[in-house]
Amino acid sequence: MDLGLKDRVYIVTGATRGLGLATARELIADGAKTVITGRDADTAAAVAADLGPNAVGVAADNADPEAAPRLIATARERFGGFDGVLISVGGPPAGLTADITDAQWQAAFDSVFLGAVRLARTAAEQLPSGGVIGFVLSGSVREPIPGLTVSNGLRPGLAGFAKSLSLEVGPRGIRVVGLLPARIDTDRVRELDSLSGDADAARERNAAAIALRRYGTPEEFGKAAAFLLSPAASYLTGVMLPVDGGALHNI
Repeated sequence: MDLGLKDRVYIVTGATRGLGLATARELIADGAKTVITGRDADTAAAVAADLGPNAVGVAADNADPEAAPRLIATARERFGGFDGVLISVGGPPAGLTADITDAQWQAAFDSVFLGAVRLARTAAEQLPSGGVIGFVLSGSVREPIPGLTVSNGLRPGLAGFAKSLSLEVGPRGIRVVGLLPARIDTDRVRELDSLSGDADAARERNAAAIALRRYGTPEEFGKAAAFLLSPAASYLTGVMLPVDGGALHNI
């Protein structure tokens, strides 16, 4: 299938590793051009160089109020357009309710929630008809995950914001979509498994609860994200797509 990605221009935040990087790879493989971000300028530049001439790396923190207009300006200056954004950010700290400090809540809110809202709001103002705003969220949108209190608190609210935004910008031909990953084999998930004290046992236990009985690969997530962001998904908006191998058991 031709996804219609050739020469389209996307911003992918948090794309120097993990799910953001996997998505950027798939977008570029299908002909898109990407501005990728990470907190470290050297790392972002190195990852972009590895991705090739259709990528440029920019140091940016989602919590920075100035990040969004700067990234959109970079997309236009470097590639001559702006067609969409995938807002991805590293996972908030793990822990039970009693373990999370006010400072951790505030930092996570600024980065995971408010930073994403700012990026989406700025993108919505500047995207043309046919543009798309994507969010990397979590299965915690639909089902709380034990030990991830901050994610359980913030991700569902962000999904609600995304749904509201989809209704507001839909008449202008702009789509808003979300992806709900679960156990994708990234550094973040391996770190979470290790918190149990026995990472191998945790992985085996978690995989047993997934319909496909295995963790997903970043590439599998990236392909799903690239499709949702592409013109091939032109009649999908306001959706929250689980990319989880059947980990969520609800309909």
